[in-house]
Amino acid sequence: MDKVRIDKWLWAARFYKTRSLAKQMIEGGKVHLDGQRVKASKEITTGATLTLRQGWDQLEVEVLALSDQRRGADIARDLYRETEASRAKREREAAERKVTNAGVRSERPNKKQRRQIHRFLREQD
Repeated sequence: MDKVRIDKWLWAARFYKTRSLAKQMIEGGKVHLDGQRVKASKEITTGATLTLRQGWDQLEVEVLALSDQRRGADIARDLYRETEASRAKREREAAERKVTNAGVRSERPNKKQRRQIHRFLREQD
C-alpha cells in the first residue's frame, strides 16, 4: 500500500472516532497536509507532514506508515510520530492554561453566597 485517503488514515490512526468526523475536521480546515488545506479524498504517502487541531492542541505529526483499517491503539501509534517541536509547544501551552485557570472557580454559589449577591444587587439600585 503506497497511498491512502487522508480521512481513512486519520480514522485508522485514531485521531478521530469516525471517518465522518475526520471528514468534517478536514472540511472545517482543522487538518493541513504539508501546510496546505486538503480535501478528504486527498491521498497521503509516508513521510508527509500533517498539522491538525484537537481541542486546544495543535499537533504536527509525520506519517510513518499507512493503514486503511482501524486497529488497536498500540498499532495506531506506530503509524505516526509527533515532532519534538510540536510536543514541546503543546506541553508549554497546557502548562500556561493550567496556570491561567488555577484561580478560576467553576462552582455554583451556595445559598449564603446567593443571598449576599442579591443583597449587593439591591443595594446597587
